[in-house]
Amino acid sequence: MTDGTTRVFTWEEGARIEVRNLGGEIVIEANAAGLKTLAGHLLTLAQDGTPDGAHLHLEESNGLEEGSVSLILERCDDE
Repeated sequence: MTDGTTRVFTWEEGARIEVRNLGGEIVIEANAAGLKTLAGHLLTLAQDGTPDGAHLHLEESNGLEEGSVSLILERCDDE
């Protein structure tokens, strides 16, 4: 919930998302359900009325595959 508005982040059934840090590159590997899930998360953050700084943490214990590095999706409207 941000500014009194609830944002719902949903997960597609069977979603698999892995995030790897290869030094100079970050690789996000996902099955079709995982890609739809990430797209939905980004669309949720892009909704009108979502405040600057709203974010979602994805970690091994929160949706990512074992061995993944953490990923934060954050809205930033500053130019």
